[in-house]
Amino acid sequence: MAMNDSVNILNSAYLAVEYIDSFLPDNPLQQPFKNAWNYMLDNYTKFQIATWGSLIVHEAAYFLLCVPGFVFQFIPYMQKYKIQQDKPETWEKQWKCFKTLLFNHFFIQLPLICGTYYFTEYFNIPYEWEEMPRWYILVAQCFGCAVIEDAWHYFLHRLLHHKRIYKYIHKVHHEFVSPFGMQAEYAHPLETLILGTGFFIGIVVFCNHVILLWAWVICRLMETIDVHSGYDVPLNPLHLVPFYAGARFHDFHHMNFIGNYASTFTWWDRIFGTDSQFIAYKEKEKKQQLITKKKAN
Repeated sequence: MAMNDSVNILNSAYLAVEYIDSFLPDNPLQQPFKNAWNYMLDNYTKFQIATWGSLIVHEAAYFLLCVPGFVFQFIPYMQKYKIQQDKPETWEKQWKCFKTLLFNHFFIQLPLICGTYYFTEYFNIPYEWEEMPRWYILVAQCFGCAVIEDAWHYFLHRLLHHKRIYKYIHKVHHEFVSPFGMQAEYAHPLETLILGTGFFIGIVVFCNHVILLWAWVICRLMETIDVHSGYDVPLNPLHLVPFYAGARFHDFHHMNFIGNYASTFTWWDRIFGTDSQFIAYKEKEKKQQLITKKKAN
């Protein structure tokens, strides 16, 4: 009975979104995107699209999304939004991070990306424009992928903090007490494989078109670079996502090393109480701000 109710709710939600979508104006970018997509299908093989297309999407999205945080360090006005203001970025740290990233991207992640074509063939995942899901389906699928990845990340990330194995694997990622955007994928190769597995579970569950692979890559990179940015910028659109953790939540994890293990959402830390130190820290900050205001007045 409960299952039927859930299905009915989902169907109703789908019909409601579809109805609203029918009133929205046509996307002016849809036709150029369609032309570009069909041009790609006509001029490249599925192997080339799945392999090199996925690599280009990952590299372009990663480093473009890192640009704002990188630029912030040169803008004095933005320093008031930096979470750990006593720990500025240095060229030495950023160069070290960049070199490790290149190694991980091309010697760890690229071999995995090379399996994308065989994955799409095995599961008969389409590439054609006509098979591409509507934008709201894509958004829902990416959210579903995020929920699955977040659960995987919470439990495996917490395991990597176990005192018997922390120093062998996850300690690499924690070399930077004050994180910055580019450091999001700075990790031991084994960690890249262990935590990265969570990224693929949602793809296996939801993927009905190759576009989801790329959309989910962009969404996941957007989230992880944001929470590692080191800046809590107001009017961040990601803060509109329900239960979104954000930069301040994850920054505390790098500063404290214990707690706040989830990647995207706050619910697992709340359920298991691993956000207790963060909550206490926020309460302490509020009290200090009130004392400062009283002294100023």
